[in-house]
Amino acid sequence: MPTITLPPKENALFKRILRCYEHKQYRNGLKFCKQILSNPKFAEHGETLAMKGLTLNCLGKKEEAYELVRRGLRNDLKSHVCWHVYGLLQRSDKKYDEAIKCYRNALKWDKDNLQILRDLSLLQIQMRDLEGYRETRYQLLQLRPAQRASWIGYAVAYHLLEDFEMAAKIVEEFRKTQQTSPDKVDYEYSELLLYQNQVLREAGLNKEALEHLNNYEKQICDKMAVEETRGELLLKLERPKEALEVYRRLQERNPENWAYYEGLEKALKPASKEERLQLYEEAWIKFPKGLVPRRLPLNFLIGEKFCECLDSYLRINFSKGCPPVFTTLKSLYADKEKVSVIEELVVGYETCLKSCRMFNQNDDGKEEPPTTLLWVQYFLAQHFDHVGQQTVALEYINAAIESTPTLIELFLIKAKIYKHAGNVKEAARWMDEAQALDTADRFINSKCAKYMLKAGLIKEAEEMCSKFTREGTSAVDNLNEMQCMWFQTECALAYKAMNKFGEALKKCHEIERHFVEITDDQFDFHTYCMRKMTLRSYVDLLKLEDILRQHPFYFKAACNAIQIYLALHDKPLADDSKESQADTENLTDKELKKLRNKQRRAQKKAQLEEEKKNAEKEKQLKNQKKKKEEDDEEIGGPKEELIPDKLAKVENPLEEAIKFLTPLKNLVRDRIETHLLAFEIYFRKEKYLLMLQSVKRAVAIDPLNPWLHQCLVRFFKGVSESVDLPEVVLTVLKEEISRLFGDSNPQRFNKNYLRQHSNSIPHRLAAAKMMVYLDPSSDQMACDLATALDESLTGRSIKICTEVLEAVRDSQLGEGQQKAAEAYRAACHKLYPYTLAFMPPGYQDNSTAISTNGDLSAGEHNETACDM
Repeated sequence: MPTITLPPKENALFKRILRCYEHKQYRNGLKFCKQILSNPKFAEHGETLAMKGLTLNCLGKKEEAYELVRRGLRNDLKSHVCWHVYGLLQRSDKKYDEAIKCYRNALKWDKDNLQILRDLSLLQIQMRDLEGYRETRYQLLQLRPAQRASWIGYAVAYHLLEDFEMAAKIVEEFRKTQQTSPDKVDYEYSELLLYQNQVLREAGLNKEALEHLNNYEKQICDKMAVEETRGELLLKLERPKEALEVYRRLQERNPENWAYYEGLEKALKPASKEERLQLYEEAWIKFPKGLVPRRLPLNFLIGEKFCECLDSYLRINFSKGCPPVFTTLKSLYADKEKVSVIEELVVGYETCLKSCRMFNQNDDGKEEPPTTLLWVQYFLAQHFDHVGQQTVALEYINAAIESTPTLIELFLIKAKIYKHAGNVKEAARWMDEAQALDTADRFINSKCAKYMLKAGLIKEAEEMCSKFTREGTSAVDNLNEMQCMWFQTECALAYKAMNKFGEALKKCHEIERHFVEITDDQFDFHTYCMRKMTLRSYVDLLKLEDILRQHPFYFKAACNAIQIYLALHDKPLADDSKESQADTENLTDKELKKLRNKQRRAQKKAQLEEEKKNAEKEKQLKNQKKKKEEDDEEIGGPKEELIPDKLAKVENPLEEAIKFLTPLKNLVRDRIETHLLAFEIYFRKEKYLLMLQSVKRAVAIDPLNPWLHQCLVRFFKGVSESVDLPEVVLTVLKEEISRLFGDSNPQRFNKNYLRQHSNSIPHRLAAAKMMVYLDPSSDQMACDLATALDESLTGRSIKICTEVLEAVRDSQLGEGQQKAAEAYRAACHKLYPYTLAFMPPGYQDNSTAISTNGDLSAGEHNETACDM
């Protein structure tokens, strides 16, 4: 159909439609569309139909919008407006690839349209089509050489393609066009200069970068960045004397910055520990109140000098009352000798402070205030908790609480000790006690909610969070809206522990959606950063977005979701209606009548609750609708509601698991869990070559991993027993197995593994599980092997002992092992008296409520457990 040209009157109306769309006056825009389309001559005018569709899309009428835009496009296939509008519609639905095709079609009919080229460039950078982005930015530069965004966009394109020298040249050409006085402070010009310097450094032109910095130093606003960059460049150019001066100046500005001392060390290049220490001793004189120069030498000092410096550092901190002193020293705990020195020193402080209120009886000087003893006990509680002596840790923290029962930090540490001891219920109770001391503290509130979730108290955690969430909406909805991922991660783990797989998956999918939203949110920054010249931050943002799913929140959510989907594949949830039908068939008439009455009452109660919920939801929806009408903003497609039952009864759990796995395989290759979860999926799908790929990658990371050993044994057995595999695949598998592992016999491989790691509990457990997997008759030997708790064995911890107990109870070490499970539980209870998992039957049921009574000492715990 040929393009219809509008007469002047209608053309003026059409321009008003465009203006209304730009100013978000959608209702007025629709009125003008109606005026044009009501004329029989222009009832099928393609561009007006397209604009009407675009306007309706902004008002949320998506289906009608698509219908109108497609109709408009059919009526005018040669209109760049119709294609552009169709692209905008696709873009609003996040179908970026389709939108790019539409923009390219629009450019066929109007190749120099600036708006279409800009929109195309935004999509190209969003999709990381960097070659296409460079071409589009070049066209924009040719069309609008006077606009700074044209130059900057073109430079950024080369920067992202890692052609740094070309990017630097373009920025320099653009910089020459900027007429600025050397004395004038211009933030945007300053940012341009810093970006140019960054490009030069990334190009490896360190000498040119330093000259550039010196030439334009006066015009750069961020003086700190200038000095830090200069220091780095001088070190790279091997000009240590000048670098030393720079880092001295930086040290004067901030003597608590660790990086400046690292720079000083690199500049001075001390030949011995004595010379290295001298650098810090000078800082002690210069900055007598500085803590960092006293802390850093502890990393490399040993022996008497370490003890002397540690003594000085601890005394300053304890006298001042610095709560984070243990956290700052935690990195030293990798060295056992240093741990024993710390313990000996601080225990000595506590003894002396109790007897004579001084750190040492030989000290000549004033007595310490009572608070010093408090902070020493606070430190010792954390120390003994960290080294696994929870009973001693509790004694110290109880003594501190007894002396100062109003200090929140003490209760927080007490809760932590119980958590590390394996008693999350008691931990949650003490964290609740801490929260009660200051209900206005959001940090303690969040910590308390987290501990409640670990204890499986989901409703209580929601109520705790509701103190700081928006009124009028439920806490869970508001936390989801705020992308509060720590809460959703803990919720997912809590639901998973309760076998509520649907609810757990809902939380995992919510987290996944947050990452999609974060990726989509970068769209607004493509134009904003060019306009504001925050180019360094912009490039950093793009690099962050490329590796976004490396984030621990996504990793945890993905692993959790994959494990649930694997469990659902192994044991799908039964259909409730079929189950209930089967149950009622076996009942008598009287029992059936009783059941029906009970069901009716439950149904009535549920109906009343549902009505109440619906009334609340309706109220919320009205508020939201009102807010939307006020905002009148462009919206994307509606999100599909996450229904727990639907998520838990998915048709193909393994395919859903792969959706979570793919980003991990691309971005988290250095974590062995990624490849072992991949193996678990492919093992169930019987994809042997992909299994081989997974185990090869896992072996490269940690060849002795117990979980990997189990995967290998199952893999070898699968290959040896498979009859459906093509000959070529089987040949490749056998060759690779022979090359990597030598022996492909699963029994022999398992025996060799056990012989090599016979003194490690985690490895013994893995081997024992595989013994039963390969030969169910070896269950007794396997159970004895896994449940050994000799002191000579390594790797013993609450976590691994819990895993052993679960394996015995779940029949992974043979059927009918109830007696062995109870004996093992009792033995573990003696080793770990506070751990809930090892408490006698019935104990956990009586400790679910959070109360505010005093806690139990180790002896009381044992007595209570025995009484039950």
